[in-house]
Amino acid sequence: MSFAIGPYQLQNRLVLAPMAGVTDRPFRELCRARGAGMTVSEMITSRPDLRDSRKTRLRMDHTGEPGPIIVQIAGGVPQLMAEAAAYNVANGAQIIDINMGCPAKKVCKVDAGSALLKDRELVKSILLAVVAAVEVPVTLKIRTGWSRAQNNAVEIAQLAEDCGIQALSIHGRSREDRFLGSAEYQTIRQVKRKIQIPVIANGDIDSAKKAEMVMDFTAADAIMVGRIAQQRPWIFGQIDHYLSTGKKPEEPADELKQAWLVSHLKNLYAFYGEYQGVQIARKHINWQLAHNVSYAKAKPLLMQAQTATQQLDTINAYFNDCQLDSYEMAC
Repeated sequence: MSFAIGPYQLQNRLVLAPMAGVTDRPFRELCRARGAGMTVSEMITSRPDLRDSRKTRLRMDHTGEPGPIIVQIAGGVPQLMAEAAAYNVANGAQIIDINMGCPAKKVCKVDAGSALLKDRELVKSILLAVVAAVEVPVTLKIRTGWSRAQNNAVEIAQLAEDCGIQALSIHGRSREDRFLGSAEYQTIRQVKRKIQIPVIANGDIDSAKKAEMVMDFTAADAIMVGRIAQQRPWIFGQIDHYLSTGKKPEEPADELKQAWLVSHLKNLYAFYGEYQGVQIARKHINWQLAHNVSYAKAKPLLMQAQTATQQLDTINAYFNDCQLDSYEMAC
């Protein structure tokens, strides 16, 4: 099954969550190739003085990606958010997503992200300003509230619909919870019953069965997968298979995991340049391999690799079950 945002019909109901420092263009491409029906950019600040920074320019790079191109913007000043939305649309964004879900202190302390949920009138001003500034669909990502005691997701959801927001993503935790404890889905279920726009459920969805349970319980139109995709980017295909057939998905063969990881690392080198690409690749390697007992032997070599060739040779040696104790990286 699929769902739509504005004029855009998505190929399935599986969304990669926007994650700062994670969902760059290479990672979005990896997850799309492994079955995600929709991906969202890393959060981009609304501050105009940072638009020419290398970090922001890379976050705005969607070269070669299939549409719709979805850019998430963050900030707490309505006029700046409106200008940021228009700027990103002029640079190729086909959907604008507003971040009111990030729990990070450095974001909340400047009255952005989930800190905005404390101020209904400011939320309204931002939503109206952004929707009026662009002709493309505008979506919103929130949490259940600022704190457990201030669960106002239903109120914010109804406000968002009234302001012209065309889809709503909800993480089943408050800002106070950050990523601790377990996500709750009762609030998402309540929101879905109160609004007509598509609702995307997010939080702790780490398996095909969990995805089915969350969709059945909340009646959400789609689900958003975040942290588990860092470890298992192929989870999207597994969930899609299970939802479509009811059959337990198989784990990909090691040969496939090797090919996918090598291809992803090469994309990182090409996107960031070899020096930065090798450094950024380390966290991706750790995410995918750290749960393997045998990884402890290869990790020091992989973390010490200074060139793309060294890194790739060590990855291939690991997957090909070489004697890594005696393996020497090329100089």
